[in-house]
Amino acid sequence: MAQTGVRSIYSRGPRTLIRNVHHRRTCCRACAGERLRPFLSLGPQPLANAFIATPDDFADEAFYPLDTYFCETCSLVQLLDVIDPEVLFQDYIYVTGTSETMARHNAGYARTVKDLLQLGPGDLVVEVASNDGSLLSQFQALGVATLGVEPARNLAEVARSNGIETVDRFFSLDTARALRQSYGQAKAVVANNVLAHVDDPHDFLCGGRHLLASDGLMVFEVPYVAELLDRLEYDTIYHEHLCYFSVMALRKLCESAGLAIVRIDHLPVHGGSLRVYAGLQASHTAAVSSFVDAEREAGLDSPARYQKFAADVEKSRVLLRKLICDLRTQKRTVAAYGAPAKGNTLLNYCGIDATMIPYTVDRNERKVGLYTPGMHIPVRPVSALQESRPDDVVILAWNFASEIMSQQSGYRAQGGRFITPVPEPVVH
Repeated sequence: MAQTGVRSIYSRGPRTLIRNVHHRRTCCRACAGERLRPFLSLGPQPLANAFIATPDDFADEAFYPLDTYFCETCSLVQLLDVIDPEVLFQDYIYVTGTSETMARHNAGYARTVKDLLQLGPGDLVVEVASNDGSLLSQFQALGVATLGVEPARNLAEVARSNGIETVDRFFSLDTARALRQSYGQAKAVVANNVLAHVDDPHDFLCGGRHLLASDGLMVFEVPYVAELLDRLEYDTIYHEHLCYFSVMALRKLCESAGLAIVRIDHLPVHGGSLRVYAGLQASHTAAVSSFVDAEREAGLDSPARYQKFAADVEKSRVLLRKLICDLRTQKRTVAAYGAPAKGNTLLNYCGIDATMIPYTVDRNERKVGLYTPGMHIPVRPVSALQESRPDDVVILAWNFASEIMSQQSGYRAQGGRFITPVPEPVVH
């Protein structure tokens, strides 16, 4: 379906050519249409999870275009610049098990799917992009058989060490055929925040369909493009996220793979997500039509809505830079909380480096001691907040802002303030 051409991209400092890890599509990855309208450029950016080990490595850091497009044929919002998934995911630094919010989310998720499909010990749940096995462990606790599929070998090993059988492969129709032959059919194929990562979502969904038992469901979560627009969540755009889905786009994509959407849950997680339940039924349910009607009413099928979003993003960037500069003029000390991928998009787009925010803190031990991509802000343990007591802390992991502020109630009680950066900076 895809038509692509390989390009060379430069790194900052010496213009070192980076070959064979990047290509640019010339057509929509969902419908193959060529009516692709650009609407937001976040500039050349490093890979959002490519943290830097030492300052000696700064000069060799690679940057790639981060530009978004709207398909006027099927309404899919997407990136056309594609990074080799082997580069992005083979040794992955993001883990799902470090957040209390996600732990609660996963427990409820497993219970919902189990009850909906009446899963028992004889049923198999396969999770694609299973990360460290956090979600599958919840299914196991409910007495359901599980299998993880995770291309990041380091995370697959973590999952296996915790008793989650895991195959370290990228998922595709070919992979699904091999899994079905070895493990049998699945009553549920679960895929969280991964459909947006794949360059061929049609093949991915066909793989899920092939694995399913006739009465099974493919259940996947994706960030909702309506929330991205309404809440100005531009920092959720980075090279791993190739697609930003509306129900309009998902409906057409599922149809192309022989799946029908039977239920959609609108969830607050990750700044607003959809949990889509799709099976081998003949047609989509009425709930899908309701979502589509609301999206059309909101202009999600019109380029004008996305152009307005781009203008609002630029205003947000100006406001955040001004706030941080004003705080520094007032001699207030500023740090950040979190080193998420979204935070690195925000930092690079806004040009906020270590001269403006000297350090950030994170609970993920894999990130502590490293430097953020592009802006090279040191990542320190969370204990650094109590040790240095900055006046203000920018919450880069704003999707967990309530959890973070609750955990850091002692810091706040001593006069510390938090800042959430989007849709516009707010001091708490």
